[in-house]
Amino acid sequence: QVRLAESGGGTVQPGESLTLSCAGPRRIVGSYVMGWYRQAPGQERELAATITSGGSPKYADSVKGRFTISKINVNNTVFLKMDNLKVEDTAVYYCNLYISYVGDEIEYWGQGTQVTVSS
Repeated sequence: QVRLAESGGGTVQPGESLTLSCAGPRRIVGSYVMGWYRQAPGQERELAATITSGGSPKYADSVKGRFTISKINVNNTVFLKMDNLKVEDTAVYYCNLYISYVGDEIEYWGQGTQVTVSS
């Protein structure tokens, strides 16, 4: 069983920054996409930012220019640096790992970390 270890959530004021991290398995066989989805109260879970095993990032339009996703190969860890946070960024942020290998697919989710932006 793969466990995704998330950290970095918290409460900040508008305009401030936070960095989330998610550590995955030490080794991943196949190609993968890893990143963050978020779910605000009463809303559906949505993509915030992801990065492929080849290093290609993808961002939701609402976070482009403010969020930066990156990864390191140690435990396949991804970071989400969130700058200029807005009240509407308040949500539970879930780490996601999607793996594709020889026609098989599997997906894992973290337990979620709360990000609250409030004045």
